[in-house]
Amino acid sequence: MEKVSDNRQSVTSVTMDSKGQKLNLKREVGLVGAVSLIAGTMIGSGIFMSPQSVLFNIGSPGASLVVWACCGLLAILASLCYAELGTVIQESGGEYIYILKTSGPVVAFMLIFSSVLFVRPAGVAGMALSFSEYVVAPFYLDCKPPVQVVKCVAATAIIVLATVNCLNVRFSMSVQVFFMVAKVLALVVIVIGGVVFLITGQANTFEDSFENTNWGISPIGIAFYQGLWSYDGWNNLNSVTEELKRPEVTLPRALLIAISMVTVLYLLVNVSYFAVLTPRELMTSSAVAVTWGNKVLGGWGWIMSVAAALSAFGSLNGSFFSGGRVCFVAAREGHMPDILAMAHVHKLTPSPALIFTTIISLLVLIPGDFQSIVNFFSFTAWFFYGITLSGLLYLKIKKPELPRPYKVPIVIPILVLIAAVGLVLAPIVDNPQIEYLYVTLFVFSGVLVYVPFIHYKLCPGLLRKVTIFLQLFLEVAPAEKNL
Repeated sequence: MEKVSDNRQSVTSVTMDSKGQKLNLKREVGLVGAVSLIAGTMIGSGIFMSPQSVLFNIGSPGASLVVWACCGLLAILASLCYAELGTVIQESGGEYIYILKTSGPVVAFMLIFSSVLFVRPAGVAGMALSFSEYVVAPFYLDCKPPVQVVKCVAATAIIVLATVNCLNVRFSMSVQVFFMVAKVLALVVIVIGGVVFLITGQANTFEDSFENTNWGISPIGIAFYQGLWSYDGWNNLNSVTEELKRPEVTLPRALLIAISMVTVLYLLVNVSYFAVLTPRELMTSSAVAVTWGNKVLGGWGWIMSVAAALSAFGSLNGSFFSGGRVCFVAAREGHMPDILAMAHVHKLTPSPALIFTTIISLLVLIPGDFQSIVNFFSFTAWFFYGITLSGLLYLKIKKPELPRPYKVPIVIPILVLIAAVGLVLAPIVDNPQIEYLYVTLFVFSGVLVYVPFIHYKLCPGLLRKVTIFLQLFLEVAPAEKNL
């Protein structure tokens, strides 16, 4: 492995395919595909599984709806900040490339180290587990499905989607559009069912809706973690900027359309849940959408189980599409082995990075527990979101001359940064847990890896031999930036 500056040269100096043309990832993602990537990733398992966790932590239906609305508002404000970053720095990689350009290589490596080895694989594993639980549930009506069965089905889903994303970008985006439509229709059915209950006067949940609210800092923070898990994916489009058609236009438009649509849907769906189910029914349900379906649709309640599985599958596909690109960009900048910065010479997909992400996700899946994954994922993610937003403030103050096709008022990143700091500190201040210390130590341990392997280039000869072997075996070649 090379230093950042040296590696960039080594990667970009050999970028010819068999016809002597430069090898690049194609710009094939338009506005519809971009909206589908964001909304299709956001609408996953969370809205079908997190409502009971939010209610359990916050304590009341009214406060729960406030949490969901605030999570949506926070995602919208954060996405506006990312829209400006994405139009100023028009490179794939999301938070990684923004931190690299504003905070330097050490902090960027800390991000990619924790992201590649934990954050993104944990997200993939969490979505795969929720998909699997809905798939196997009909076969175990009278008992809880065996953990081994659930994890085997989850592993199969991960491998299938990894294969799809390695084969063809256009096909993977078609999969994303299809599943987005399916899951939106499922949520619309839930909304309509709730409206019917409200019109017929069958809903009593909203009487004294703020009674029993937990006002502690830790319960509120954990409730936000569970809610924000459902909104996760709002930043995925920034990871594939180099594959967007007209990114300076497509990026902000897609972000605003997709996140606003998802926020409205989530609020209406939660209102429907509360209209149909009592707080006790909702909190004791292992799959709130299925419980809702059994009560409203009767014998057709199984449709909600299918819809939830399809939703999680589509979200998993979107995470693979963007997650592989982050690993790819980090390798191109010299923070990961060179082989991960290469694309297939015929398929033009970053297959080595996707394969690597798949392997790590399968490893995380082995000891994985859904609720723990969500909490630690959100804690780590918002830590780096805060650093990214600090970078935007730095660019606004120190480099106002940079061209900005899209701008946000400086008060917006300041507000989101304050929220990010609050989310990171909330579960620690009120109810400290040793697990958060372990996660923090893991994030900062990236520095210990950076010094010998990146800065001092330890064992470059061995890595070069492995790279050559894998390059021939996988039929891949270095890819240039799409600028």
